[in-house]
Amino acid sequence: MKLWIKTFSKTAARLLSTGICILCICRRQKQQLSTKSTYQALLDSATKGKDSTKFQILNEATKVPLLAEVYGIEGNIFRLKINEETPLKPRYEVPDVVTSKPRTVRLISSSGDAGSLVLADGKGDLKCHITANPFKVDLVSEEEVVMSINSLGHLYFEHLQVPLKKRRRMDEHGENFNKEIENTKRTHQLKDKITEMRNTLEGISGLDDAEEQISNLEDRATKENKEDTSVDASQENQEDLGLWEEKFGKFVDVKVNGPASIGLDFSLHGFEHLYGIPQHAESHQLKNTGDGDAYRLYNLDVYGYKIHDKMGIYGSVPYLLAHKPGRTLGIFWLNASETLVEINTEPAVKYTLTQMGPVAAKQKVRSQTDVHWMSESGIIDVFLLTGPTPSDVFKQYSYLTGTQAMPPLFSLGYHQCRWNYEDEQDVKAVDAGFDEHDIPYDVMWLDIEHTEGKRYFTWDKKRFPNPKRMQELLRNKKRKLVVISDPHIKIDPDYSVYAEAKEQGFFVRNHEGGDFEGVCWPGLSSYLDFTNPKVREWYSSLFTFSAYQGSTDILYIWNDMNEPSVFRGPELTMQKNAIHHGNWEHRELHNIYGFYQQMATAEGLIQRSKGKERPFVLTRSFFAGSQKYGAVWTGDNTAEWSYLKISIPMLLTLSVTGIPFCGADVGGFIGNPEAELLVRWYQAGAYQPFFRGHATMNTKRREPWLFGEEHTRLIREAIRQRYTLLPYWYSLFYRAHVAAEPVMRPLWIEFPEELNTFGVEDEYMLGSALLVHPVTEPKATTVSVFLPGSNEVWYDSKTGTHWEGACTVKIPVTLDTIPVFQRGGSIVPIKTTIGKSTGYMTDSPYGLRVALSTKGSAMGELYLDDGHSFQYLHQKQFLHRKFSFLSGVLTNSCADKRGHHPSKCVVERVFVLGLKKQPSSVTTHSSDGKEEPVVFTYCTTMATLSLEKLSLNISADWEVHIK
Repeated sequence: MKLWIKTFSKTAARLLSTGICILCICRRQKQQLSTKSTYQALLDSATKGKDSTKFQILNEATKVPLLAEVYGIEGNIFRLKINEETPLKPRYEVPDVVTSKPRTVRLISSSGDAGSLVLADGKGDLKCHITANPFKVDLVSEEEVVMSINSLGHLYFEHLQVPLKKRRRMDEHGENFNKEIENTKRTHQLKDKITEMRNTLEGISGLDDAEEQISNLEDRATKENKEDTSVDASQENQEDLGLWEEKFGKFVDVKVNGPASIGLDFSLHGFEHLYGIPQHAESHQLKNTGDGDAYRLYNLDVYGYKIHDKMGIYGSVPYLLAHKPGRTLGIFWLNASETLVEINTEPAVKYTLTQMGPVAAKQKVRSQTDVHWMSESGIIDVFLLTGPTPSDVFKQYSYLTGTQAMPPLFSLGYHQCRWNYEDEQDVKAVDAGFDEHDIPYDVMWLDIEHTEGKRYFTWDKKRFPNPKRMQELLRNKKRKLVVISDPHIKIDPDYSVYAEAKEQGFFVRNHEGGDFEGVCWPGLSSYLDFTNPKVREWYSSLFTFSAYQGSTDILYIWNDMNEPSVFRGPELTMQKNAIHHGNWEHRELHNIYGFYQQMATAEGLIQRSKGKERPFVLTRSFFAGSQKYGAVWTGDNTAEWSYLKISIPMLLTLSVTGIPFCGADVGGFIGNPEAELLVRWYQAGAYQPFFRGHATMNTKRREPWLFGEEHTRLIREAIRQRYTLLPYWYSLFYRAHVAAEPVMRPLWIEFPEELNTFGVEDEYMLGSALLVHPVTEPKATTVSVFLPGSNEVWYDSKTGTHWEGACTVKIPVTLDTIPVFQRGGSIVPIKTTIGKSTGYMTDSPYGLRVALSTKGSAMGELYLDDGHSFQYLHQKQFLHRKFSFLSGVLTNSCADKRGHHPSKCVVERVFVLGLKKQPSSVTTHSSDGKEEPVVFTYCTTMATLSLEKLSLNISADWEVHIK
């Protein structure tokens, strides 16, 4: 309790300094903690329906009932919903995030101890043990309590209310007014009687009974008066606290039905390591908030955000994971309003009991982490993902919110952007610069200046008079164009997009009923209400070639400023009492606004191709489920070493919370990076999922060839390494798409039993095969790399040097060093030749990098399709190949017989690491029985085998025998 109040006071001071009304949520919930009001579950009221078990929860202070529902969901998921039983009006429940109605499993109920109810899944491995008084839920797995809900008594639920002034007006004309008169009369009569008795007894002593009678009458009068005014007093106190009407600056936030916040605590038994709840410029492992600020989830446009900070930035995913050896859990808090998350970890301790005899007994107390969620509005709707493995939790979360959309192959190449490329000639010159310096790239980007006065879906006629010709220039080199489209629409009756949206009522409204107006890049603007399905449908239609003049099928979209950003709004965003479709206030759904724009944009690009082509949409603002629609990035970072370093944990956090297609602006968006920093950032970005160089206006130009010949060479090499690994990248994204496996992984995912991996955030795995340790310090000459796994062997990807696992090694580095290590037991597919863009590499040959385990074996896979259409999904036009190396035989076999995709590609090179004995012969064996000898090179010193000039079709079954 003291700890919570300490946290509150620090958070409050921080929020006051920025004028943030989330302070009021803290203040109200702090009051409850001080009064210690409790809830009781009325288990006698429990009813069992087709999908859920329902029961009432009663606040012992207010006696107002809540309705709780417990669901069992397929795949070892529990869902708990708590809402008002009879709300004044419906409370907001987040739609469209959960992909479809989850399939429920029947929970078997049984009575536990007196005052408890047990709900178990069909197998009996998982149980919800519900205690009535005080209300508590224990999640039990294999007879062990792994999570407790409301064990700290932080359940909090503010009920919607009729405004006090309105109630009083109503009472003046109704029965309540008459009651008030009668109550007043009765109180006055009691007071008159007291006065009469006092006058009668005046001067008489020794009449204690009479004095006691008078005292009782006084208490009765006071009590009756208190009871009649308690509700009004409560509301008046709320008004005194500023909870019905909050003011900051010139903005007034009127809450029509009063404060409506919710809160609940979760105790995770035996857990000390938590991850998730992006987006913050913070460490990957969530920190204890007992001595600092709570984590805030509130999407905001924050230019040059502060690092190591828990305040919300561009996106919010209200989902966290807890991990310990043997168990991973997830908590998905489905709420789109402003949210705070507090975390308090008590580590495991050992203490000595009172000495009994010659030996002192020792007892270990399990660690525990308490998580306290608080949201401004909505209902409590929480999914408990019970694992037990990290992979299980990823699948459970993806079952609810969807997996990563399969990206088009070009989007995994390098992207070149700045605010802004000036005109068509500038685009042409930059495009040519990449070719002149032999640097591959796939996508040119245009920021807001390409439009006519920041009117989206238009082109500046002076700067870009012939956009189709410009796109044809890019198409001829098999490259693409991405342009920006923000949610604000310039108020201009002559602008067709504005005029049509205005006519159809497609803008967010202010609380007075008119269109909401705010200032953004075009000046005074209105904001499209993407929560409205009709608005999304209309917006999607704007991407058709007939509507979007000058666009072609190589043009893709970037959604920016969609938190939404409102320059003169509170915290640079929209007022919370703005009105959306369905008459919902903005406060209810703020964090999901950008999610809906990206959804509409992706659908528009799909419709543009009549459902044939995959979209690519980058969004700055996001929510749970945004992975279904494209990619995200970390926003307006700064050209400083600390921002390069923090990008790694930021991307790891996004990756484990279901958004694997993520990246950070290479070089830093703000400022001018020195050459060394820029090289190191390219080296890091080449091994991160979304790879884009970007810079703000008024920065120096920083195309890769502008920093001298040596730095150009190093940047070229980093980008070319990206393109070399494209087959591996694409295969990883396929696994993310079908199995929810993160592409960029913290070490603890691959080594879940090794405690020393749980806090590592300066290195990471790409898939299960590559370990990457970017250099993030200036003038570094060595880096300390932790190589996990006591039974593992690791190979330097550049030199072939190998190390045993479970150790930290000091690696010497120069500016051309990218510390990347291949895990023994893996096979990584690569491209052996690099083209100008991914489009040039469709038929280029493959190579296989085979890194043998301590047992002399290895496995890998390759996924291949046309790289751009949905035919992999609808017509099963894909190849999924499995590679294995066992007992000296390398095998290529079919991993999924449903897929068929013609390919001319061959494997022309195989490189084996860790082959301890020089072979006497190497032969290839095709499926038709044909055998061919192979010329090979063996290096005794490095224990490597190189096979060149092979011609093994990637889509055919074959073997390579090494004897």
